[in-house]
Amino acid sequence: MSGYVYILASRKNGTLYTGVTSNLEQRVWEHREEITGGFTKKYGVKRLVWYRDYQDIGDAIVDEKRIKRWRRKWKLELIEAMNPGWADLYETLNG
Repeated sequence: MSGYVYILASRKNGTLYTGVTSNLEQRVWEHREEITGGFTKKYGVKRLVWYRDYQDIGDAIVDEKRIKRWRRKWKLELIEAMNPGWADLYETLNG
């Protein structure tokens, strides 16, 4: 099974959330619709600003745990390398 690690943001340089999923489009939709509740609902974290796909969900889980331990500065650099304008990438997904 394949998987994704993703980062959501409330706005440019705002609150960040890092997650892992096997269905990126569905999972981001759940965050956007506030179905999941919790941290992303509380802080309005709905904008998909970075993601990476993996052949194996196990590799995605390992990488998600690694990225969650990163300094904020490193996460910002990761986002800006892929998405310098902090566009909402949800609209580009072709589920």
